[in-house]
Amino acid sequence: MKYLCLVYADEAELHNLPESPEDSECFAYTQRTDAAASFLAGEALQSVETATTIRPRGDKVTITDGPFAETKEQLVGFYMIEASNLDAAIDYAKGIPAARVGCIEVRPVRQLDV
Repeated sequence: MKYLCLVYADEAELHNLPESPEDSECFAYTQRTDAAASFLAGEALQSVETATTIRPRGDKVTITDGPFAETKEQLVGFYMIEASNLDAAIDYAKGIPAARVGCIEVRPVRQLDV
């Protein structure tokens, strides 16, 4: 089953704390081999200040600069993994380097009924 591991952190602290991971450490983690979970795709995101939020409502579309919500932590990246079950996905997520300075939300990917 596919899981999305959403990486949340305070952007102001993400790269400034002693325990903050370097990009090379994050990349190396994607290269690890594990029978219960494997990396499929992932990216780091640019600052939340570069976000654009789009809200189509009927015939009207509202476009706003910035994120849709004001929060202490921002979505800073994601890892898409294939895992045998939720426990394996959680085990994988615990090792994501950015978890040391933020948190990881693990969500199963829903298959579309098409």
